[in-house]
Amino acid sequence: MANQSFIPPQRILMGPGPSDVSPRVLEAVGRPTIGHLDPAFVGMMDDMKSLLQYAFKTDNALTFPVSAPGSAGMETCFANLVEPGDKVIICQNGVFGGRMKENVIRGGATPVMVEDEWGKVVDPGKLEDALKANPDAKIVAFVHAETSTGAQSDAQTLVKLAHQYDCLTIVDAVTSLGGSPLKVDEWEIDAIYSGTQKCLSSPPGLSPVSFNEHAAEVIKSRKTPVQSWFLDLNLVMGYWGSGAKRAYHHTAPINNLYGLHEALVILKEEGLENSWARHEAMHQALRAGFEAMGLSFVVKEGDRLPQLNAVTIPDGIDDAEVRGKLLNDYNLEIGAGLGALAGKVWRVGLMGHAANRHNVVYCLSALETVLSQLGAGIEKGVAVEAAMAKL
Repeated sequence: MANQSFIPPQRILMGPGPSDVSPRVLEAVGRPTIGHLDPAFVGMMDDMKSLLQYAFKTDNALTFPVSAPGSAGMETCFANLVEPGDKVIICQNGVFGGRMKENVIRGGATPVMVEDEWGKVVDPGKLEDALKANPDAKIVAFVHAETSTGAQSDAQTLVKLAHQYDCLTIVDAVTSLGGSPLKVDEWEIDAIYSGTQKCLSSPPGLSPVSFNEHAAEVIKSRKTPVQSWFLDLNLVMGYWGSGAKRAYHHTAPINNLYGLHEALVILKEEGLENSWARHEAMHQALRAGFEAMGLSFVVKEGDRLPQLNAVTIPDGIDDAEVRGKLLNDYNLEIGAGLGALAGKVWRVGLMGHAANRHNVVYCLSALETVLSQLGAGIEKGVAVEAAMAKL
């Protein structure tokens, strides 16, 4: 049989990412490819920087998308700011804090772990104890929105604490950018990274980052070369600088950048604060439906991430079977639990373009039908009504 074009099925993406991509963004990705040093493209790059500054709420000059997914944004921050022999305090309350630890070890530095139970937020008291015990620490790193559990830590408080003990901060905002309040300048975050495939609803493959002047100074005055040539910001900024005099560094993913640009234009049109409010409103409706059905949340109220809802799987119900039925019968994707929560929870995303009334109602209706078919002990016929009361 001859190879044929790949035509993907039409899905509704309500997992932990990627999220549904707006038709406007998909159309943008299909526009004509031009050279990555073309004056027209360079003009788009300048506009992209100002749109990213808007999304991050920052004036940082060093704000741009890394030409790779969110994990490379993480690596950009660690590879540029961490030197061999440094001590880095890492707050871990889920999967992604563990990845930060890996970056520190591979950079020849020493991680000091501040661990909280999965589903809990980072405890500022524990962080302060670690800062007192390690006065030689250089950096504090933590995840703002932990996608593996749906917990949202208090970034402002954690950054303030780190600065009291003369530490730089690295913040993972992969799932919070565009969906939850995030104020880089006001909270004085030194280095931050995100991804395009969550609340920005652009295809995966780019990682917006931002560094303040303090962090940029640390990078410029390193004693050792950045271990990654590709991610070395001293080189990359020759390309992502400003104006027409850009040095060739790598061939940027041109069409993917068109998509991110369009996604950021859509965010600006809606208004950042309006986007935050929409994610919260859709979360409250979905939450009402889940709780009416009898499903409970992993994270306590007040610490929940609106765009990532981790709910416990009813007794006697097979996780994979439910997700398989939702995918095959309803073209609906929800996420499985990771690590310590594997097989115990579902992670239901409400991100970006997918955070809308139709998806909330569709998800609740489909999940209730599947769980009823499998004999789960849930309340039937009440979830959609409870959600609609919130909408």
